Amino acid sequence: MPAFDYSNPVKFHFGLGRHKQVGDIARPYGKKALLVASDSSKPTGQLQAVQQSLTEAGVAFAVYDRFMQNPLSTLVAEGAQVAVDEGCDLVIGLGGGSAMDMAKGIAFSAVNEGSIWDYVFGRKVGTRALPIILIPTTAGTGSEANRTAVFTNPETNDKKGLVNPLIYPKAAIIDPELMLTLPKRVIAGPGADVLFHALESFISKNATPFSEMLSLRAIELIAQNLPLVYDDVTNVAAWENVTLASSLAGMAIDCAGTTLPHALQHPMGGLLDVVHAEGIAAIYKPFMEYTWPAAPEKFAAIAKAMGVDTRGMSQEQAAESSVAAVHQFLTGINMVPTLTQLGVKEEHFDWLINNVLTTMKVVLSNNPRVPDGEKIREIYQGCL
Repeated sequence: MPAFDYSNPVKFHFGLGRHKQVGDIARPYGKKALLVASDSSKPTGQLQAVQQSLTEAGVAFAVYDRFMQNPLSTLVAEGAQVAVDEGCDLVIGLGGGSAMDMAKGIAFSAVNEGSIWDYVFGRKVGTRALPIILIPTTAGTGSEANRTAVFTNPETNDKKGLVNPLIYPKAAIIDPELMLTLPKRVIAGPGADVLFHALESFISKNATPFSEMLSLRAIELIAQNLPLVYDDVTNVAAWENVTLASSLAGMAIDCAGTTLPHALQHPMGGLLDVVHAEGIAAIYKPFMEYTWPAAPEKFAAIAKAMGVDTRGMSQEQAAESSVAAVHQFLTGINMVPTLTQLGVKEEHFDWLINNVLTTMKVVLSNNPRVPDGEKIREIYQGCL
């Protein structure tokens, strides 16, 4: 067994209705919160419920709700200035991955000088961040469980993550009640991302025995339960398992990182604003076909976790069967787009490939089999 370290300081609050306790949970961390909330939280009453809980607990708040599906670093800077101007000493993120990443970036930028890109690229380290509490309203990114927040630079179109222990949330409130009115597309995309995070962290070169345990359990839970909530959004028991899978996968990538699909998608998100999970889904089948021969034992375990009866199969047969299992899973939730459907064209390839090889080389090198530029082009080409 290789030597490894593990630490996750997030305090998790799981359970139905727990978002209504945010005031009591937040009170020890600050007197005034900047509430970073997605637009979707307003018509559902989620934002109002959080505001009421904060008011009852004596925690003042201001609201910041300007962001995009691929959060811009310029909006992080704007939100950080709002936090400073409003005298906020705490940041609460309510929404999907974009809202949670924005909350992390704002909490960090409010108390560290200069551009957040100085910290993303390691030119500066940072000294602290405002306390962060995250309340996911979709089950997918796992941002509530880790030290990563991903942003797009509108000047360069680079999309890259700030990975810093200062942005671990102090608390995460995981409440399936917040998921019970989601439309199918918002169930499918983030839900597929859970599988992507779990699978990629499992095959990662940086995987550890601890992260592998988290990854495999997340794969099992999402494979069994996401189709259930996709068919019936009111299935509370299945949602409990889906939300747990999301956080487990978030913890797993915190340990082991992601691999080739994330390296290929981030440039698409930065240049073309491609939805994260849809961009990854478009390249998943060729990624698996390319990668499984380099780690057949890992992909055989993935097949079993996906529900494939691998008895009587050789390791290679079981590994190869994982490709069909994942493709069938994504087909069942209508997550098999082409890159053409997502707005990617062959004329974009040169820029995308260069961006992969320069800004995403750490993630790229984490894959069990590392492609060169021509292979990356071949993968993109085959997904149009």
